Amino acid sequence: MKEGVRLPSREDSLPKRFYKAVSVVETDGGWTVQLDGRGIRTPMKHALVAPTRELAELMAAEWDDQGERIDPFTMPVTRLAHGAIDSATGNRDAIIAEVLKYAGTDLLRHRGEDAELVRRQAEIWNPYLDWAETVLEAKLPAVTGIMPAETTPQAMNALKSKALGYDVWRLTALGQATALTTSAVLGFALVEGRASAEDVFAASRVDEDFQAAHWGEDAEAVARAARLKGECLAIDAMLKAL
Repeated sequence: MKEGVRLPSREDSLPKRFYKAVSVVETDGGWTVQLDGRGIRTPMKHALVAPTRELAELMAAEWDDQGERIDPFTMPVTRLAHGAIDSATGNRDAIIAEVLKYAGTDLLRHRGEDAELVRRQAEIWNPYLDWAETVLEAKLPAVTGIMPAETTPQAMNALKSKALGYDVWRLTALGQATALTTSAVLGFALVEGRASAEDVFAASRVDEDFQAAHWGEDAEAVARAARLKGECLAIDAMLKAL
């Protein structure tokens, strides 16, 4: 019997590991990861330099953990660093505008119609909205339904002012956390240390967890949730290393 033709896998397309030793070295402007004594470049060919040794060590661990192939999806902190250096440095206004866009459609503001779900949403989400009003000076009232909620210029300006004060690393964290949770409030909460990454991610999953409890959850949804949680934990790890 003829052996079937083996189809190429995703792993086959990944670059082979070409280095043995990974080290962290102090350099101009911060700390860099070296592979066999040579520095790393970002996709845009910038030097991969971290502002702290702790952050560089997180990236070094990701590079050291690679097997025969280099898989970027297993290196979330390194990818965040690429974003900070390649994208955030020259696109601050665009990142802030994208974060502010979530304010009107913020996950935490939009409540369902099922009484049990609404109770759960209020229990988990209202403290974050109260915090946003008190600490960020942005009042973002909750509404029922999916239509964009009314957002005052004062609230938008307050959020913008807070984001403008972030360096490129924290701004990258804010942008990624906001997109991941579909909530600017949760993004700010993570960057500002209002809540842990676990709590922020759990808050972003209230609706999904409610549906799963009532109707079940398939393997694909579970895998996706695990991947997103990993990304959220990586953002938090980067923030703590700054």
